Amino acid sequence: MKSPKTAIIRAALFASIASSGVVWAAPAFAQETAPTMNEAEGSGEIIVTARRREENLIDVPIAVSAFSGESLEMRGALDLTDIGNITPNTTLETSRGSNSTLSAFIRGIGQQDPVSGFEPGVGIYLDDVYLNRPQAAVLDIYEVERIEVLRGPQGTLYGRNTIGGAVKYVTKRLPQDFALSARATVGTYDQADGVLTVSAPLGDIVRVGGSVARLSRGGFGDNLTTGLENYNKDVWAARGTLEMGGYGAPVSVRISGDYSHDKSNPRGGHRLIRGLLSGAPVLENVYDTRGGLVDPKQDIEAFGFAMNISVDLSDSLTLRSISAWRKDDSLTPIDFDALPAADVDVPGGYFNEQISQEVQLLVDAGPFSGMVGAYYLDATADTLFDVRLFNTLAGLTAFTNAAVDTETYAVFGDFTYDFSEQLSLSFGGRYTWDERSANILRQNYLGGGSPFFGGAGVPFGAPSTNFNGSRSFKKFTPRISLSFKPAPDHNIYASFSQGFKGGGFDPRGVGTNAPDLNGNGIRGENEEVAAFLSFRPESVDSYEVGYKGNLFDGGLTFALAGFYADYKDVQIPGSVACIVGGLPSFCGVTSNAGKATFKGVELEFNARLAESFASDGDRLNLLGAVGYIDAQFDEYITNIASVPTDVAQYRDVQNTPSLTASATLAYMTPAGAGRLNFGTTVSYRSSTSQFEIPNPYIDQSGYALVDASLVYTSPDDRWSIGLHGKNLTDKEYKTSGYSFIVGNATTGVPTLGGGGLPLASLGREGTLTAFYGNPRQVFLTAGVKF
Repeated sequence: MKSPKTAIIRAALFASIASSGVVWAAPAFAQETAPTMNEAEGSGEIIVTARRREENLIDVPIAVSAFSGESLEMRGALDLTDIGNITPNTTLETSRGSNSTLSAFIRGIGQQDPVSGFEPGVGIYLDDVYLNRPQAAVLDIYEVERIEVLRGPQGTLYGRNTIGGAVKYVTKRLPQDFALSARATVGTYDQADGVLTVSAPLGDIVRVGGSVARLSRGGFGDNLTTGLENYNKDVWAARGTLEMGGYGAPVSVRISGDYSHDKSNPRGGHRLIRGLLSGAPVLENVYDTRGGLVDPKQDIEAFGFAMNISVDLSDSLTLRSISAWRKDDSLTPIDFDALPAADVDVPGGYFNEQISQEVQLLVDAGPFSGMVGAYYLDATADTLFDVRLFNTLAGLTAFTNAAVDTETYAVFGDFTYDFSEQLSLSFGGRYTWDERSANILRQNYLGGGSPFFGGAGVPFGAPSTNFNGSRSFKKFTPRISLSFKPAPDHNIYASFSQGFKGGGFDPRGVGTNAPDLNGNGIRGENEEVAAFLSFRPESVDSYEVGYKGNLFDGGLTFALAGFYADYKDVQIPGSVACIVGGLPSFCGVTSNAGKATFKGVELEFNARLAESFASDGDRLNLLGAVGYIDAQFDEYITNIASVPTDVAQYRDVQNTPSLTASATLAYMTPAGAGRLNFGTTVSYRSSTSQFEIPNPYIDQSGYALVDASLVYTSPDDRWSIGLHGKNLTDKEYKTSGYSFIVGNATTGVPTLGGGGLPLASLGREGTLTAFYGNPRQVFLTAGVKF
């Protein structure tokens, strides 16, 4: 709703105000595919910035998984979702119809619905810049320094919408000398990737550099109606950086920009039942589809700029500034019913823009260390979509235009006091002011789609929603932890922290359904619609105890954590078939319906099993990650025949398997003058519900995946070549889906009709559509450095 010009001016203003080297060492309990020769003599330290300052991972009283860029290359990791399988109690998946929208859940908390009005529950950070929306958040992995996954609420240091945790994607800093590198990948399904990176010094203190990436792959299947490849990839991406100072200088300035353009075909889903009207059979290949929606042509573009400044004011004080502007535009045709006719077809557009400014003052004065800071975010999120039900009534379309603005201010502080070398206390808090404004229009059209998506429909009746309003929220989120180190390489800690996810407005809600709250006989007044469409923030109180240790001189490093979380005002976003003005339609039903309790344990470890046993200098390691969570709704209120009813015993926490586990056997041996690394990983996820209402069709039973890599690296690290295999057993597994079928209002059990098939609740074909994880892929990588 704010103009791009305004955002650019504000970004420049913040940048002008703002203007007034993290090392990955030897592997500890973070996930390494295969130990390398130069890590064999390491101390076991891993440096992370989970508390917004550089610390040894063992010293941080937070459950953190860390992955170096080198280890990700060894694994053949392609994008951010690859680390979800090897991180406990974590789900990172591509969301349904595109390659670029992220669904992220940590410890039972996240967001599946990407439309404006709903907030993520896991914060995604690119070089300390918060990505406000899930579109374009499936970040491809290239030129990455490390990725950190912080589990549990991070509200004190990272703010709103990190109620489940945070994922930090950190790119590489520019080297001080000229550098040129290239990396190429070829593989099955016509995979062909290339990354070219170059950097150079401009004098003694200035460096420039950049990367260009071309990422492409053919489809895993086909759209049998349009002839397009399904599940293909067609991405161009680039990053550019200008750095001044750093490397020990008292002033460091880093100006960076990034760009990605995803021109992949829309991902079409796989129908799980035959068409109830057409009788269309279920396709044999789960990666094939028959959806006929082709407009708008799928196109996803994202770009941003950031400026990170660090100034050492003294030996103990450092001032930092992080200024950023980001924008992404997505057009995508989503064919819910996955059939040629427009039964439930949803052309959509997502247009997001944000500016942010953060200022931090860090102190490191003997036993006392910490930081204070302030944060500002101004973001717009516009979502437009049709819901076309042409099989229900010729040319019926429900069009939605939802523009939701967010303005957030926060002040925060986090400090640590060391009473002795063994005992330390950390404490902090954040106060957030959050304002959400919404402008929501819902209009029915007859005779075709809405004009925005090129349809020929004409408006039918008055808008069912024509709302303009705002809500303000305030929240204080504290954190406190006590750490005891019986030895330098051991840390036992206990912590309490709070987090919250912002409130908002359901963009799919129908204003004419708002009740007459003031009893004047007039329904649909603006304040009544505001109350009907809005939902409160949700919050969590989290308790955690943990033990991190390093035994046998680095032969065994581990992290064990137990947690308990009390989850309140749980937002339940959803959409159901409904009747609006006598016509079938699609309605939002978001409410703060739930209370939940999450409790569980997590273990990560890296054990050196043998050394110099088959040949001089070789090493065999076993790395593992296990997460268990008991996630239960204590209360889940829904209206059944207009009567509020608690159905908690019939509901599941979505996208949260009770057991996640992975084990990697990693072997390194000298080969010639270089080294050979072999790693194989088995990961397991227990049964998963895609939504809160269990669904026997789209829910996924437990499954295991097997990956393997073999990489040779030259003696001087100048070049490498690797062979990688993912999902080697070619396991078919569902990651998400759509469901519009009739079910029991209390239990959710599907209501069956003729032929034992479920009845359609929206459209006439019955929408039960699933999306699947990638099949078996095998690819070769080659890299060279100059």
